[in-house]
Amino acid sequence: MRIAMVGTGYVGLVSGTCFAEFGINVVGVDKDESKISRLLNGEIPIYEPGLDDLVEKQVKSNRLSFTTDLKEAMEGADAVFIGVGTPARRDNGHADMQYVYAAAKEIAQVMEGYTLIVTKSTVPVGTAREINKIVSEVVEARGDSTIEFDIASNPEFLREGAAIEDFMRPDRVVIGVDTERAAEVMKRLYRPLYINETPMVIVSPETAETIKYAANAFLAVKITFINEIANLCEKTGANVQEVAKGMGYDGRIGSKFLHAGPGYGGSCFPKDTLALTQIGETFGAKQQIVETVVKVNDERQKSMARKVIAACGGSVKGKKIGVLGLSFKPNTDDMREAPSLQIIPVLQEHGANISVHDPIAMNEAKKLLSDLEWCDEPYAVAKDADALVIITEWNEFRALSLEKLSEIMKEKRLIDLRNIYKPEEMKERGFHYVSIGRREVLLTSDS
Repeated sequence: MRIAMVGTGYVGLVSGTCFAEFGINVVGVDKDESKISRLLNGEIPIYEPGLDDLVEKQVKSNRLSFTTDLKEAMEGADAVFIGVGTPARRDNGHADMQYVYAAAKEIAQVMEGYTLIVTKSTVPVGTAREINKIVSEVVEARGDSTIEFDIASNPEFLREGAAIEDFMRPDRVVIGVDTERAAEVMKRLYRPLYINETPMVIVSPETAETIKYAANAFLAVKITFINEIANLCEKTGANVQEVAKGMGYDGRIGSKFLHAGPGYGGSCFPKDTLALTQIGETFGAKQQIVETVVKVNDERQKSMARKVIAACGGSVKGKKIGVLGLSFKPNTDDMREAPSLQIIPVLQEHGANISVHDPIAMNEAKKLLSDLEWCDEPYAVAKDADALVIITEWNEFRALSLEKLSEIMKEKRLIDLRNIYKPEEMKERGFHYVSIGRREVLLTSDS
């Protein structure tokens, strides 16, 4: 089989490469000539563990290629996937659909015979119908009676940092179609997963589009809920990690996404929760729980800066604050909606001098943050610091030498926004230790 993947960003490149691993011939197409040129030269424009090796493998096998020519990419294709961006519009939070609709129109202008057009991008409910309308108008204008098409919705559920594993071994595959012909093409594309008995949820396009938003919104609710419980634990003396563990054993709840922290970020949850609230407004079905989650998460990130200031005695003016981790999560350089983008500027506004380190995201962070000391490793960040703040739980930060930190820090103060360390250990080492939803460990007079 052969497919064209329109868009070589995160979704398009990962999905296309993984389809090639399934044995399908894939042509990635993008208008950005510089991006295609880099891909043709073996350069990967995004960071995702293992993707560079997999792209190289599939290119060498001649199952994966790249071009700027859409017509060339579509020749002989069994399906054309749309994997372009749908960023939230700044004015109202609605998903910006201009790239999706432009791709649909361009596909319609060059397609021949029967074509299955599949949306892989995260799109609002009703997008498949709108694409059908756009394509129908172009086909009618072309006056070619041999052109037939179907529209399908096939949302992605890829976690940054684990995207290849998620594609190759998914919990389920969601396929939204109106015809059996389209369903059969999609089943053939995902045949390797059928062999592995991966659940295939074959529904209408509207249902598939809703599943994507509903799933991400529910996970955002779980994150926000446990963060609210963490606030309660800090007041009552309870331990949020133990609370989450006790909750997670309940099969109706589950343990995943019950990890208290500085709030969710990234390319999906902030955008998709906001989009779902706007979809609810459009259809007259307000999503009040999700609306509240959006507001609470925004405040959550800002409150983390206040937490740092409080841990420093109520003022950070003139103090050196070391920050470990800038990306919104480990194993990615994605800075979109990262908590660090909220926390660091507030600390700077209050007069703090900030030193930072992130294993991967430094280059992306430099585009968004300024007046920082950029360090090559964690201990340079901690040297002479009045406080050290962990924002992202990279593995590199999980086993720092507390003895070395004791020697090089001005004050033995650690604010752990990911609950990496144990309060008992920090107390034994004489640290002032502040975490999320757990008792604060104060410095003792003999520390």
